[in-house]
This record gives sequence, C-alpha cells and structure tokens, in this order.
Amino acid sequence: MYQTKKKVAESSQHIYQQGLAPGKSGNVSVRKDGYVAITPTRTSLRDIESESVVLVGVDGTILSKEIIPSSELELHLSIYRERDDVDAVVHTHSPYATGFALAGKKIYRLEGFGTINKSHLEMVDYATPGSTKLAQIIGEKIKTEDVLLLEGHGVVCVGPSLDEAVLLAEWVEKCAESLFVAHLLKK
Repeated sequence: MYQTKKKVAESSQHIYQQGLAPGKSGNVSVRKDGYVAITPTRTSLRDIESESVVLVGVDGTILSKEIIPSSELELHLSIYRERDDVDAVVHTHSPYATGFALAGKKIYRLEGFGTINKSHLEMVDYATPGSTKLAQIIGEKIKTEDVLLLEGHGVVCVGPSLDEAVLLAEWVEKCAESLFVAHLLKK
C-alpha cells in the first residue's frame, strides 16, 4: 500500500499546484485491494505526504487510527460502492468550475470528455459538505457520470485510475475557464 499512498500524496500536491484545491479544500482517494487510501481532514493538499494518507477498509473501518480521514470519506465510499469500474476519486474546489457550481450555471460538455451523450455536466442539488445526504446524492448520480458539479460546493471526478481522475478534474476546470471567457467576450 505504500506505493498507493505515495501516488495519492503526489497527485494531491499536483492538484494543489494546479490551483484546483486552494487552502485546505479538496480530497483524493484510491481504492486498491479492498482498501481506500484517502487524504486526511483539515490538511492542505499541498502538505500531503505518503505518511499522512489514511487507510480505510471499503466497509468504512478506519485503519490509520492516529490520522482522521477526510470529512468527505462517506462520499468517496458511496462512489466505490456504486461503481466497480472506478478506483479513484478527486474532489476539487477549482475556481472556475466551483464558480459555475456556486452560480447554479451549467458547464457544457466540450470535446475531451469522451462520448458526449448530454449537452452539459450533471449538477447535483446542494447538500451540506461531509453529510450523509451529500454522500447519498452523489452515490445515486455517479452511477452514470464521471463528473458531477456539486451545487454551491465544487466538483467530483472519478476514473479507473488516479491519473485519469486528475486529468478529468484539470479538463473540467479548463472547460469552465473557457466558457467563462466566452461568456465575457459575448457581451
């Protein structure tokens, strides 16, 4: 599991450096061999080291007793329960995409998201961050989506690998930025 924890730490630092999770926002996890490696709570992704990544059983049993997992642990576990094809979850508060989520505006699907079967990314109704209600909403909506905008909150991206989930989070932010600029230029 050391390599998995190391990958979570490296990806977390990358997400922070890309401006996708400022301050102490955002969380990252990977599922492997019946365990979930997840970032700790109240810690900047900038500061994540492999030693600070928390191991949790897929049933929610916290195995790293000295470190508290992300307050969004339940959200991550709900995704893993619903999607056998997903082994990584990235939750960001990237500025442009989160701006769309705060304004309740749609982010249209641009090329690069794979098959376009909807005109826009799915946005889920607001629920308190870290709540069971949010985890339930995400668990239901993630069945058919790889990206969810969380109204008034941020973005969740999933993938078969952490690299894929991170690339998707980067792409969502760049699309939101492009749409924002296009909106300004139309005025």
